[in-house]
Amino acid sequence: MTTVQNPTSLRATQPVPGDDVAPEQVRRRRRRAVVDSGERGALSTADWRRPLVKHTWRTMHLLLLVLLVVWCLGPLLLLGKFAFTPTQDIQATPLAFFPNGATTHNVEMAWNRYHIGQFFMNTVWVALGSWFVQVLVATTGGFVLSVLRPAWARALNWAVLATLFVPAVVLLIPLYKIVVDPPVGPSLINSYLAVWLPAGASAFNVVLVARFFDSLPREVFEAARMDGAGPFRLFRSIVLPMSKPILGVVSVFAVIASWKDFLWPFLVLKSDAVKPLSVYLQSMANVDKGTLMAALAISTLIPIAMFLVFQRMFLRGAGLGGAVKG
Repeated sequence: MTTVQNPTSLRATQPVPGDDVAPEQVRRRRRRAVVDSGERGALSTADWRRPLVKHTWRTMHLLLLVLLVVWCLGPLLLLGKFAFTPTQDIQATPLAFFPNGATTHNVEMAWNRYHIGQFFMNTVWVALGSWFVQVLVATTGGFVLSVLRPAWARALNWAVLATLFVPAVVLLIPLYKIVVDPPVGPSLINSYLAVWLPAGASAFNVVLVARFFDSLPREVFEAARMDGAGPFRLFRSIVLPMSKPILGVVSVFAVIASWKDFLWPFLVLKSDAVKPLSVYLQSMANVDKGTLMAALAISTLIPIAMFLVFQRMFLRGAGLGGAVKG
């Protein structure tokens, strides 16, 4: 009588290639494969072991770094040097490194005689108000369009997008007439509100924040609604804490735009009591060059500080991993 063996049992009894390999060698091979795959880029690990390739690429990286530093930081560093360089040295040897020594005379003249500090603080108030209004309008508008999504959200979204195609210069005269003779209240000329309120009407910020809110996990919103959270609580406790990256981006855009804006503040902020630096600096074109360079250097402090504060928010992603568990 012939006995038929189970094919499964036959495969189980047959030796499998590689069974004689020690488990420790298998683990080493797996670790080596993981390391190689993690470090592999434009050049492999074997390529980096070749001296000619390694030295060539490192030299190229160093040259690129030096070029970027000179191209991006060179003008700022040169402006900072001019702020402490006597005027005769600026005109005679501008690239020399303090041939006759450094001086604080330029900064003192700009701060005390030309009252740069007063106009600097005016610019700070203009930037802070514009930042607050833009963030408020952008976050609430994006929340309505992306999270609440009422029946008319699609039409409102298209209306907001349509305003992006209207040139800003076309709106200059109608907006100026509204500021001079508003429907309610006195004229807004020489008032910070004349700059703050128009700054909030930024369709770009609303669209930017709405697109970011679209990427947030909807399951978190549904869970918050099931727990009894209303629209205000959802906005304050759920959406805003998850929106730090986009808030940093909008903050940088808002402050930098208001800090360097010239035409609109020039039209509506004419008094020295409220005039910002961007408007006042154009009246210093004929003053001493060293003093002018010091005033320009002072005017760059806030943009540099904004970049240092918000650089991580500006460059990193949303980082929402773990917000929703599968």
